[in-house]
Amino acid sequence: MRDLVITENITLDGVIDAAGGWFAPADAAGADSAQPDTSDLTAALGEQMAGADAFLVGRRTFEDMRGYWPRQTDDTTGVADYLSTVRKYVVSRTLGDPGWQNTTVLPGDPGEEIAALKRAPGGDIVTTGSITLVHELIAAGLVDEFRLFVYPVVIGPGARLFTDRTKGPGTLRLVETRPFVSGVVLLRYRTA
Repeated sequence: MRDLVITENITLDGVIDAAGGWFAPADAAGADSAQPDTSDLTAALGEQMAGADAFLVGRRTFEDMRGYWPRQTDDTTGVADYLSTVRKYVVSRTLGDPGWQNTTVLPGDPGEEIAALKRAPGGDIVTTGSITLVHELIAAGLVDEFRLFVYPVVIGPGARLFTDRTKGPGTLRLVETRPFVSGVVLLRYRTA
């Protein structure tokens, strides 16, 4: 059975979607500071992409990504290449033609569709962004692992991974802590 992995960039105060704009390690360094080295962080993302052969998103995140990543010709992170070749699954009852190669629309019940994906052979199924979908996956108990890239930034307002309305997964087991030169820390948790 495949693992369903939630991978999110998250601030110290738990924000996964910054209402006032995105965040980066440089945000904590200040405008006058040099850009931090993120090569080790890029390498960790490469490891994750190598272990995942399925990418799962909700419609809004998919449309945002489809409008951005295929146009990136100078991406040194490998994300653009990965997204052009990986099997993409979009949970949507309204999306017709996805307009991006290797994409399958999952129009049915998300719980049933994703449970079927998990039973199929293959590597990890990774989802990122897609806040509404992620909350549904957590509530349905379908998440096997959380990979949280914690950024040394405090934002305040914004969407959070766990909310009062989202039943959490209960106790999690820490399987990895990896600090990066930029100050970002990867925390990997498995569900019990």
